[in-house]
Amino acid sequence: MTIEIRLEKFEGPLDLLLHLIKTNEMDIYDIPMVEITEQYLAVIDKMKQLNLDIAGEFLLMAATLIHIKSRLLLPVAEDHDEEDEEADPRAELVRRLLEYQRYKEVARVLEDSTQLDRDVFARHFSLPEYVGETDEEGSTVGIYQLTAAFHQLLKEASREVYHEVVREPLSVADHIQLVLERLTENPRLAFRDFFPQRPARAELVVTFLALLELVKMRMIHLVQAESYGMIWLSLAVPADQSGVPALEEDSFGYG
Repeated sequence: MTIEIRLEKFEGPLDLLLHLIKTNEMDIYDIPMVEITEQYLAVIDKMKQLNLDIAGEFLLMAATLIHIKSRLLLPVAEDHDEEDEEADPRAELVRRLLEYQRYKEVARVLEDSTQLDRDVFARHFSLPEYVGETDEEGSTVGIYQLTAAFHQLLKEASREVYHEVVREPLSVADHIQLVLERLTENPRLAFRDFFPQRPARAELVVTFLALLELVKMRMIHLVQAESYGMIWLSLAVPADQSGVPALEEDSFGYG
């Protein structure tokens, strides 16, 4: 089966793999490694023929797929134990694909501003329209302003595609802790300061979800000096009380 692919459409190798799996109607939980590896390598070969610059992450994924395929083709040793029999070489790849797919879906929902309030906030949050009292100059920021600021970031990110993948698993809980640590070190930071300049789409989304959780928990203040102006964040509690207990990702309801 011949598939026409424009690589600039994809943010990274996981994005490309999900496209191939969907196009070929494969079971993501039981990926046919021979077929998916052949198709993935065909895309890489096409890039080489066109003299395109191939990002390192795409080459690394190619090596990973070949390794997994090789392990599956190896004969099973007679003295293997039960634990080895149950270990699927594809398990880690499937986990990464599902995680990436999850954040792509959240990004899609967040980017659709007409659906945002109904599909995200109403389902997962009971957010106040303002966050506590603050001595800072400016008006408190509501859901609309925060969403508008994030929507602008998404639009800016979509103008350029960076072939980068996040090497560590994305976690809302981890990002909550990072936000609190940064605000402890710097009492007042701009909304945009929490987002990297060349982010993957999933990283934008998980950072925004972390900020929403902190708003929900009333742990941060958000103020805006003027309409459509810069949004500033600060801690709503003393720095020595801003720590949060160990947070389970499932408790946020994004799965």
